[in-house]
Amino acid sequence: MKPLDLVFGVHFHQPVGNFDHVFDEHVRDVYLPFLTRLAEAEFLPIALHVSGPLLDWLELRNVAYLDLIGRLASEGKVELLASGYYEPVLAALPRADRLEQIAWMREALRRRFGVAATGLWLTERVWEPDLAGDLAEAGVRYALVDDRHFLVAGFRQGQLHAPWRTEHNGRSLALFPIDELLRYLVPFKPPAETAQYLRGLRAAGHRLAVLADDGEKFGGWPGTKAWVYERGWLTQFLETMNASRANGEIRLVTPSQALREVPSGGLAYLPSASYREMETWALPPEAALRLIRLEADLGAERLAGPDSALVRGTHWRNFMVKYPEANRMHKKMLALSALCRRRGDPPDARRAIGHAQCNDAYWHGVFGGLYLPHLRHAIWHHLAVAEGVLRAGELLACEEVDLDGDGHVELWVHCAAFSALVSPTRGGAIEEYTRFAAGVNYAAVLTRRREAYHETALAAAQAAANDNGGGGTPSTQEIEQSVRLTQLPPLDAEDRALFVDRMLPADLAQEAYASGAYQPLRSWARAAFAATVRSSSEAAEITLVADGLTKVLRFANDGTLAVSYRWEAPAVPHGVVFSTEVSLSHPLELRTTPPAEAWSFPIATVAKSERGLDQTVQGESVTLRWPAAAGGVMIAVG
Repeated sequence: MKPLDLVFGVHFHQPVGNFDHVFDEHVRDVYLPFLTRLAEAEFLPIALHVSGPLLDWLELRNVAYLDLIGRLASEGKVELLASGYYEPVLAALPRADRLEQIAWMREALRRRFGVAATGLWLTERVWEPDLAGDLAEAGVRYALVDDRHFLVAGFRQGQLHAPWRTEHNGRSLALFPIDELLRYLVPFKPPAETAQYLRGLRAAGHRLAVLADDGEKFGGWPGTKAWVYERGWLTQFLETMNASRANGEIRLVTPSQALREVPSGGLAYLPSASYREMETWALPPEAALRLIRLEADLGAERLAGPDSALVRGTHWRNFMVKYPEANRMHKKMLALSALCRRRGDPPDARRAIGHAQCNDAYWHGVFGGLYLPHLRHAIWHHLAVAEGVLRAGELLACEEVDLDGDGHVELWVHCAAFSALVSPTRGGAIEEYTRFAAGVNYAAVLTRRREAYHETALAAAQAAANDNGGGGTPSTQEIEQSVRLTQLPPLDAEDRALFVDRMLPADLAQEAYASGAYQPLRSWARAAFAATVRSSSEAAEITLVADGLTKVLRFANDGTLAVSYRWEAPAVPHGVVFSTEVSLSHPLELRTTPPAEAWSFPIATVAKSERGLDQTVQGESVTLRWPAAAGGVMIAVG
C-alpha cells in the first residue's frame, strides 16, 4: 500500500498596526522555535505562508529568521505561499486591487527568496466564486480552502482527499480542501490521535491529506506555549510523525508535488463561504443565538455527521452590516482606491491603501479584531495618509454621495487638510472627521453593542469550568465556549459619532447616562434632517433642520470646525437639558458659548479575546449640556 501523502502547511501573520512587542514575542516564542524544531527533526517539506506585514517587520528586526526561511526554500524543504501582501480578504477588494496585492507578494517572495510562488494562502479562507479567474490571472495555480467549502456544496467527506479544479470565465484554478478534523487535532490533541486518523485515511484508500492553519496556535494562543513546547507536544508529534514516515504510512509532500502526482477529483463550483466559526461570528446576535439553539436541538451526534455542513451561518461580508464602523472603513477604502486609480496611482497613496486593506480590523470573532482600537486606528491612519497625498493642493468641496452603500446620501466634505462625513439621515452626525496632518479619524469610536457571546457567557456563569480531561489544550472553539460573564455589559441605544443631539431629563444622573440605562426626552440620533450646503474656498457650511432643531456645521479649509444649534426654547418644559454627545477616539478641544456643563466617561466595551472577555476603552464620551431654555449654543472644535 502506498503511503498517504500529507501536505503540512502553516500561516504566520501579524496585522498592520499591531504592537511591536507582539511581533517580537511571536517570533521568539512561536515562529522561530517551531520552524527550527521542524528543520532539526527533518519534518520537511512543508508549505509556509508569511504575511506581508510580518515580512516587513522581519526585514527590519530579524533578518536571520528570513535567512533561515530562504535556506530551507532554496533546498526545496519549504514551499512558500503567496497571498495578498497586506493580508486582505481578497473577496472584499476591487479586482485591480486583488491582482495588485498578489503581485506585490509574489514579487516580494521572488526578490527576497528567489522563488516564483504559485500557491495561495486564502486569507481567512473567505471564498467567492469569481476569485478563481482573478487568482489564475495573477499567476496562482492552486489555493487552499476549507473542506467545509466543498461540504456545503453537497460533496461527501470521502471525496475531499484530492485536489479539485474550478474555473471562472474560462480561467482554471486548483483547490486543495483543508481537513477540518486535522485542524482540530493539531496541536490540541495528543499526537497519537493524529497518527491514528492518518492511518485510517490510508486504510480507506485515500491518497492525500491536507493540513494548513494558523501558525500562532503552535505557542501564541493561550496555553499552547506550555502545551506545545514545555509539556512536549511538539517533540512527541515529530517523533510520532517521523515514525509513521519511516514505516511507510505517510509521506510529506508540497502542494505543488501533490498537484502533479495526485489525480484531480474533478470539477467543483464552490459557494461563497468561509470556515465554520467565521460564518457564525458574522451573524447578527439574535440569529447567532438561534443557530446555537438549533445546533443544541440537533445534538452532537447529528452534527458530527454529513448534515452538519448544511447547518451554517452567513458570509464574511455580513460583518459590514453587523458593524457600521467596519463598513465605513471598508467603503472609505474603496472610494480612495478608485480615486487613486483616477489620479494615476501615486505610489505612496497606493501603498497606504494597501496597508488599509489588512483584514484584521474589519471583523470580530474569538479574537479582538475590530474591538482592538490600535488596529482600527492603523487602518484610519493609512487612509489619512492616502487621502492626504491624493488631495494635496485641493480646494474645499462637499460631495453628495452614498459612501457607505446603504441607500442614504451622506455629505463628504474634503480638501487638502481634512476629510469629513456627515449623515443627514442619521441625525446630522459627523461619522468621520479625519485631519491628514494628525493622521487621525477623531470619530473612530466603537459603539457598545450586544454580542451573542454576552448572552451565552452569562448563561455559562452558573456552569462548571470546562474540563479538558488532561488530554490536550483548549482549541479556539473551546476557548470561545469557556467565557463567563456575571452581568451583561452596558449598551448604547444609538450609534456613536460626533455631535449626537438629545433633550435629557433634569434629574438624569451621570452614572445612569454613562451606563446607557436611560430614556432621553427626545433624541435626534436617528432623525432625518433636511440639509442645505453653502460652500466657498474658505468654508463649507451645512445647515440641517429637523423636528424643531436647526444644526449648522461649518468646516473651514484648515480643518477646524464650528457647530451651532437653535431650537424653540419656549416649547421645552422647564428644567430640561439640551445635550450633544461627542464620542472621541483622540482628544479634541471643545470651546462652548455659552459655557456648557461637560459630562465625560470612557467608552469601554466587553469583547471576546484569546484570553476570554476583555474590557477595552474605545474612546471618550464628552457630552455638553445646557439648560434647554438657552435656545441656542455654539461649539468651536480646536
